[in-house]
Amino acid sequence: MSDTIYNIFLAIAAVFLFAGFFVFAWRVIVGPDSMDRVLANDGITASLQCALALYICWTLDTTVVNVMMVIAMLGFIASLSVARFRKRDGSL
Repeated sequence: MSDTIYNIFLAIAAVFLFAGFFVFAWRVIVGPDSMDRVLANDGITASLQCALALYICWTLDTTVVNVMMVIAMLGFIASLSVARFRKRDGSL
């Protein structure tokens, strides 16, 4: 595969990730309840990991793999903590 086609595919993937990030950010800001915000936070975490993987594909630089692992662990721990301590939105 030529470099031009490879870069075009990576640019298309970056545009989709960028658009998805804004959809998730909108859901965090406007979400009608806390569960929508938690799911959007998970989506932002996954999008960030995909963006870092795209960066690795684009530059062939694997120094950010450790950052990807830390982001994955933090996203997992955040989801577990919210699932453990979440109450219904209307309750005190």
